[in-house]
Amino acid sequence: MPNLFPTLPVVPTSELEQSKVQVKFGKSYAFDFNAGDFVQTPTGKIAVVDDLESYIQWCRKALLTPRYRHLIYSRNYGSEFEELIGRGLTRAAIESEIMRITTETLMVDPRTASVHSFFFEHREDAVYFSCSVSTVRGDIFTIDSLAKGVV
Repeated sequence: MPNLFPTLPVVPTSELEQSKVQVKFGKSYAFDFNAGDFVQTPTGKIAVVDDLESYIQWCRKALLTPRYRHLIYSRNYGSEFEELIGRGLTRAAIESEIMRITTETLMVDPRTASVHSFFFEHREDAVYFSCSVSTVRGDIFTIDSLAKGVV
């Protein structure tokens, strides 16, 4: 007879134990965010990117996707920049909220170690920002994004 109260493995909670857990970085297809389409090789096949570039693409897509709008994504996926529109926040409050939303969006993925070093540029009704992202493997890269209509 199967156990009515099965035991599950204990999930590590300390930073030391978490560093021992292997996080998979997989490959993906190359996507051109400016063109809004996949990148093709000269032979007509869709180009493949390495594991780090795949993760960078995930970060960009997660920041561009509005949270709770598309049923295909879980409730943890996407950003909430649209909620900043029309709230009449000060410049400092907008920047603080962008930092919070960006960090929450990217920290959902176990490949993310930290989000830091934000830079903001306010133009008309939008805020362009960049931040550095560190992976659990120690890779660091900069990602640029935009929050429209928040100023």
